Amino acid sequence: MHETGPDYGKWVAGKRTKWITVLVWVVLAIVLNLTWPAVGGQEDNNAPNLKESEPSVVAQMVAEREFPNDSGVPALIVWHKEAGLKSEDLMKLQELTRELEEQPVPYQTAVIPLHKLPPQALTAQLSEDGSTLVLPVFFEEEADTEELQQGLAKLESQAVTLFGANPFDAELGNGEELSARVTGPVGISIDATGLFEDADVSLLIGTVMLVLIFLLLIYRSPLLAVIPLVAVGFAYLVTSPILGYLAKQGVITVDSQSIAIMTVLLFGAGTDYCLFLISKFRQLLWHEADKRKALFQAITSSSGAIAMSGFTVVISLFALLLAEYGAYERFAVPFSLSILIMFIASLTLVPALLAIFGRASFYPFVPRTAEMQAERARKKGKPEPAPRKEKESWIGSLVTKRPWTIIVTTVLLLGVLASVSSQIKFTYDLLSSFPEDVPSREGFTLIGEQFSEGQLAPVQIMLDAEGKETDLKARLEALDYVNIVSDPKEGAENSNILAYDVQFAMNPYSMEAMQHIPDVRSEAEASLQEAGVTSPENKVWISGQTATQYDTEIAGEHDARLIIPVVIGLISLLLLLYLRSIVAMVYLMATVILSYFSALGLGWLIIHYGLGAEAIQGAIPLYSFVFLVALGEDYNIFMISSIWQKSKSMPLKQAIKEGVGETSSVITSAGLILAGTFAVLATLPIQVLVQFGIITAIGVMLDTFIVRPFLVPAITAVLGEAAFWPGKRKLAREGKAEELKY
Repeated sequence: MHETGPDYGKWVAGKRTKWITVLVWVVLAIVLNLTWPAVGGQEDNNAPNLKESEPSVVAQMVAEREFPNDSGVPALIVWHKEAGLKSEDLMKLQELTRELEEQPVPYQTAVIPLHKLPPQALTAQLSEDGSTLVLPVFFEEEADTEELQQGLAKLESQAVTLFGANPFDAELGNGEELSARVTGPVGISIDATGLFEDADVSLLIGTVMLVLIFLLLIYRSPLLAVIPLVAVGFAYLVTSPILGYLAKQGVITVDSQSIAIMTVLLFGAGTDYCLFLISKFRQLLWHEADKRKALFQAITSSSGAIAMSGFTVVISLFALLLAEYGAYERFAVPFSLSILIMFIASLTLVPALLAIFGRASFYPFVPRTAEMQAERARKKGKPEPAPRKEKESWIGSLVTKRPWTIIVTTVLLLGVLASVSSQIKFTYDLLSSFPEDVPSREGFTLIGEQFSEGQLAPVQIMLDAEGKETDLKARLEALDYVNIVSDPKEGAENSNILAYDVQFAMNPYSMEAMQHIPDVRSEAEASLQEAGVTSPENKVWISGQTATQYDTEIAGEHDARLIIPVVIGLISLLLLLYLRSIVAMVYLMATVILSYFSALGLGWLIIHYGLGAEAIQGAIPLYSFVFLVALGEDYNIFMISSIWQKSKSMPLKQAIKEGVGETSSVITSAGLILAGTFAVLATLPIQVLVQFGIITAIGVMLDTFIVRPFLVPAITAVLGEAAFWPGKRKLAREGKAEELKY
């Protein structure tokens, strides 16, 4: 385990260098923001998540070549009146389609011409009870979300003119009131973008307020509460233009979701790193009259642990670059770069600010030595205060006296919670992560109730029959999970390629529908084989949202199998290099992994039984693993560093006792702040962020209040000297340092 040299503090927080450090950060932030774009202006929320080699992507390319759709991407406008659509409603809808055909709204390519349909054909478009009609309006495939919003805003204004009221604002289920909801690909895209855009502002405000309140409660010092926030602010001001520049150059792709979570990570983890240094500085000021010496000692003793903690997070997040799934890969650079810059700020800017303000940083509860307190009392004519006594940690005493009791109790508790994680159900349904009152979800629900859910996202099955007759249509119609199968269409370039549009008799976004993709592929291959077509496995393509989600599941499982072992290996290597102990590395990693599975289990109990969710988003386990293992190891590193340092000058049990006591308050404070910032995600209207926030916050709390204070030190106490194997430990005995080897 290495410590930073004594000169390091003078480089960043010396008499003159402290001003240079602050100036460098100010100039860097100003120059970067004036020359490079902010990351928020470079977001691409429509970036593909699947590689071109994925089956559904290949199938989509075949579909575009053989069955080109000149209409564009559809917005399904669901018109509904609980009492039934009247003839005057249908006439106005016909007038609306006439206007849309004659004067298209921005970026519109086509519309179903209801005004050209005879009365009988128009009535046939209604639901069985006559209350609902779905009007597809098509837009340019290249149009981005903002452009699609412009088109729909114009369409909405035309509807208001025709109907005399705004059906898009009308409540559903209101008897005689006509309502309209936009769903389908266009509606879902717009709602997803809008939710994340709103989340950015809410998240930033909520996170800043929460961190500020926590800091004020912990240190009761206005200035000290601001110092970490200033450091995080400068880290963000530097990170944002760098990411914006990389995105503009096409080096990386960023989206709203990654930027939203990056903000949480910066404030949560960044504040933790600042607290580690501030806490050490405050502790030393009680015993050291010279504030500069105290600061340099704090920097020397804590910077190694802070740097190590930062590197574990940076390297873990960089491992996401190995992902096949685009959303995972897009997280890697923003997250790792932001943490890298943040822990650099905590090791440079924060010491410089503490050097500038000194003891005044902690006003009005300024830490002073006993001599300084006595001198102040004499000047004020007051009696000298009693010497300050260090509080003995009851947790430190407990884990050294009853380590086996602690180990058995905590492992049993965490093990029971971890076992629940095997019961988790997953979903890849984007709509299910939307609030129930979002227009696209309301529209989809109406389609499912009045028509068929499968109508919203049909699956397209294409096969190269080589001109031979197949029985695929009959095979598919015989399946109980299939509702409608269209007649085959011939390919535009290869007439031997046939396409069938298949509507499932269930939610096409559900896990149940996804698991039928291999089944319908098998049916198509069997049909070709029976017709005498050679190599049928290479002549079947399936496109559509259900097939895309199935490939997403497969890609996610691949990434988890690859990235999780890589993250474990990288963090284990860093721990080994830092602690030089194989034994310590093994049990530190094992406890954090156990904590992760416990967080999944407890999170599932809350999300499923408490919030009523049927499943959690499939991406959450990998996201949570990377964050919890890396961030959870931070606390272990900081505490074990204290134990390792103290063990050089005292018996190991005493070192554990004092190490736990010395770090308990700062780690508890840091854990509460980090868990709180992730919990802010649970206040947002997006289920994927709610679920991620809950599970990650739970994991941080388990690490903070069970793993770090109880389990890890108890294991260290039981292992004794073996905890250092094969490293070395120096013990001071009778004025001599005796080196023990294990």
